[in-house]
Amino acid sequence: MIEKTIARILKKEKLNLAVAESCTGGLIAHALTNIPGSSEYFCCGIVAYSNQAKQNLLKIPAETIKTRGAVSKEIALAMAANIKHLSQAHIGLGITGIAGPGGGTSTKPVGTVFIAVSIGHHAYFKKFNFSGNRINIKQKAKNAALSLLKTCLQP
Repeated sequence: MIEKTIARILKKEKLNLAVAESCTGGLIAHALTNIPGSSEYFCCGIVAYSNQAKQNLLKIPAETIKTRGAVSKEIALAMAANIKHLSQAHIGLGITGIAGPGGGTSTKPVGTVFIAVSIGHHAYFKKFNFSGNRINIKQKAKNAALSLLKTCLQP
């Protein structure tokens, strides 16, 4: 399990993590806290599904959401950086996307997902286009987020 590898690395390096999720609805936090001893490395998780929650809880400016869209590289990066800062964690992970079946557009179809990781003064981001139904997309997004996090943690 990838989450066990992440847990081992975080514990070994004495690092902690906070996550800000939108399209995954808490699946990432759930996966990471299913491991005994997760309180050693998991600070908190916020499911900021609405734009209002992104603004109020994660301090993302309304103007950024309006100009870039709630599903964008900029929002994922802001979610990761802001959850890290607000929770005082070493690492922040942010994810936003369109799980469907509705909500997609020609430029951002259903399955579009942006994932960002903020570690120290560095930020990493990746865009994905997943296929499948809502549950499949959410699972694929969770797995991709954990994979990106693991990659960012490995030297």
